[in-house]
Amino acid sequence: MQEEVGGESGVPAPPHDMPRLSDYPRNPTLSKLSARLSPLDGLVTECAYHASLSRRYWSTTESVMLVIAILGYVLGAWDLGIGELSGGGDYNRSGIFGQDSGFLHMGDLTLILALLSIICWVGVISMLWMRYPIMRENMAYLLIGVIFVQAGYLKAHAESPDFPFGAEAAQWVWVITVNLVLLFLAVFVVHRAVVETRDIHVQERHSHPDPRVFQRAWKDHSLKAWSTALAFWMVLLNISSWSGSHAISPSPGDLDLSYPLVGTYALTGILSVIVFLNILWFPQFMLGGAEDRIQTFRAREVAGESVVKIGDEQGRCPVCNQETAAIRSAKSGVQVPCSIGDCIGVGQPGASCDKCETRIPTRVICANCGSSTPAGSHFGRVEAW
Repeated sequence: MQEEVGGESGVPAPPHDMPRLSDYPRNPTLSKLSARLSPLDGLVTECAYHASLSRRYWSTTESVMLVIAILGYVLGAWDLGIGELSGGGDYNRSGIFGQDSGFLHMGDLTLILALLSIICWVGVISMLWMRYPIMRENMAYLLIGVIFVQAGYLKAHAESPDFPFGAEAAQWVWVITVNLVLLFLAVFVVHRAVVETRDIHVQERHSHPDPRVFQRAWKDHSLKAWSTALAFWMVLLNISSWSGSHAISPSPGDLDLSYPLVGTYALTGILSVIVFLNILWFPQFMLGGAEDRIQTFRAREVAGESVVKIGDEQGRCPVCNQETAAIRSAKSGVQVPCSIGDCIGVGQPGASCDKCETRIPTRVICANCGSSTPAGSHFGRVEAW
């Protein structure tokens, strides 16, 4: 984790006595239900750890941003006592700009609420921009994805008001295309940039001669819960965009405004904002005091920055110096193949095989000279272990 306040952001730095993920008690809830769900216990534990960090380190600024975002959703969707949405509006007018635009010919109260909603969203985006400086570029990419998804659902509903019911391939193309754009921006741009910046951060600032300490640093900087939040945010964005478009898509004469749909739009939208805030906050919290930007390896190379990548190290027999089956990676530590003949699993010495759960041997037999030596001795000094 970072060691100081995140630059100009003012995001508080975690103190040295902050509980680390590697020390956080494991949550066995799913494994109690079924042994097959035990691999998910780690994800549940990490999500609980993230939630505890949010409760502890989110400040008044985060609370204000959430309140303003909620107001933006509520003001934009409010129709009780007004009837602008439920009445279908004036279908002879459209557009935002110009004296004859549909936006300017709404009812006075509706126009006021719409303008207040716009002000709220401008305020939220401005606060996010100032609060999380190292995530500015990636926030812009995600907001572009939001615009694409909302526009895609509006276009699909404009051509097929009951979408997806009775929709043809042409309407599905719009939704699929905008989601591919969102997927590319969120996964191949933002997710990759954050993960690779995390890798550089751990390799440069938490390197240690003892592989066990180094491996613990990797675990403390895990991004599984953050990656899950990113995927969950994309799902919420699709639900909110569909329900909002679907609620107002029928023609004025056929429109029977569904308030449950409007409520779904607002609820999923508010949840998506909460998750979105966590997506921006956590990298700033974890890396903001040590990194000045979130970029991929390739982007850093193009900028002329030297990037050191720590690759896997093949073990060598301490007796004959020939390569052995043991491998040491930056993220997983020493890995030794399972001793069961037909099993292709691996694991750390003394731990369980990731395939058959058999105990992994702590010694490695060299195929060249037949010597049996401790797995740690295949990677330089034994005393480092």
